[in-house]
Amino acid sequence: MQRLSGLDASFLYLETRSQLMHVVGIMELDASTIPGGYSFTRMRTQLNARVAAMPMLRRKLENSALNIDHPVWVEDDHFDIDRHVHRVALPSPAGKKELNELCGHLAGQALDRGKPLWELWIIEGSADGKICAFLRMHHASVDGVTTAEVLGQLCSLTPDEPDVDPEKVAETAGGPNRTGMVISGALNYFVQRPIAMAKLLPQTAGVPIEWFRRSRSRTGMPAPFAAPRTVFNGPISPHRSIATTQLSLDDVKRVKNRFGVKVNDVVLAMVGGALREYLSQHGDLPGSPLVAMVPVSVHDADERDLVVNGTNKVTGMFTELPSDVADPVERLERAGELARRAKEHHADIDANILRAWAQFAPGTTLSTLMKFYGDRKLALNHPPVFNVTVSNVAGPDFPMYFCGAKVAAIYPLGPIFHGLALNITVFSVDGHLNVGILTCPDEVPDVEVIAEAFDHQLKALIEACDD
Repeated sequence: MQRLSGLDASFLYLETRSQLMHVVGIMELDASTIPGGYSFTRMRTQLNARVAAMPMLRRKLENSALNIDHPVWVEDDHFDIDRHVHRVALPSPAGKKELNELCGHLAGQALDRGKPLWELWIIEGSADGKICAFLRMHHASVDGVTTAEVLGQLCSLTPDEPDVDPEKVAETAGGPNRTGMVISGALNYFVQRPIAMAKLLPQTAGVPIEWFRRSRSRTGMPAPFAAPRTVFNGPISPHRSIATTQLSLDDVKRVKNRFGVKVNDVVLAMVGGALREYLSQHGDLPGSPLVAMVPVSVHDADERDLVVNGTNKVTGMFTELPSDVADPVERLERAGELARRAKEHHADIDANILRAWAQFAPGTTLSTLMKFYGDRKLALNHPPVFNVTVSNVAGPDFPMYFCGAKVAAIYPLGPIFHGLALNITVFSVDGHLNVGILTCPDEVPDVEVIAEAFDHQLKALIEACDD
């Protein structure tokens, strides 16, 4: 039995039918490299062997009406791969548009909380002969780093089937223990939490004041609720739309080296430029910079003062995007300056502040408030917390194989929220920069235009390299 941390559990409490809290991984696969050819039945059998050595994918939620702390994970003793790995075919002839439409539909479905919180769809029928693996995992069970780890464990370095680690096969989350769950939950609630609060208050009391001061003096991160309103910041429905594009990592590094910036600066400059291009076309470009929230891993942070460590080890950094700058080179330089300012401020804040405060998240109350917030469309009644979530994850710079199929592209995607209807995730792997964009079509009906704008932004920066 493994207790969820407050941050893990918060993704359960925040979830409504329209605000789904799972992360997505889309893998485009070249089936021609599979030894013996592609067979769904054989692929599912191989996946069953791999999942047997991945304890994180075999655990499910358990709770009790008497448990006053967060839920726990337990081993699913009746785990069945057929309940998690499915097969679907695209209508012929099918291209990228049809694939993205199907992926958007699948991303809009809730996961069944009665079984381990993940599922994998093998999508066939693409006109180019590729197959696609569409993976969904609940954010309560993974963060950005663990998502990359899961993808890495599902893949291998060669087309051959990898050996399974017997120690991982034997590892288990443990069985349900309702009495132990209630007693340990009560100890956490009545003993550990007050101690944690006593330590946390003096450590964090000055953070909001200092944040506001640095925001006003423009020497730190922008303050929450200071972002301009855009089409990205309305209430969302259960519907999802997805767009992807693949860029050359060598081109990105050429820009980085030419202008003396970092890859992350190039990414943020392209995000700012792409969103500027999109909003300009729709007559919705604000005069002030857009604000992005960038998830930051804190897997190396000291966890001694946390009640429960949990799986989600992440915090958030706010940074302005140079969406108000027209020239691509000036925009790149501005992106680097804004990112450095935000990082300096973020480094001065306790890395575990979000995880520490999330431990006190009230489950039933938070779930009720979130449903009320969404149903009443309250996101329209206050300034946006920020405009867009932007993640940049560095993956392996070598080829990977999924059940023998060479991975042509990987696009991880995070969730969206009421008032925060746009998520952009960038994942570099095997010489490519893969850009995945997830949104709600009620707010952004033409998300593919944003993906196309990334191609325009990189092309403009490459042309500037030759000037």
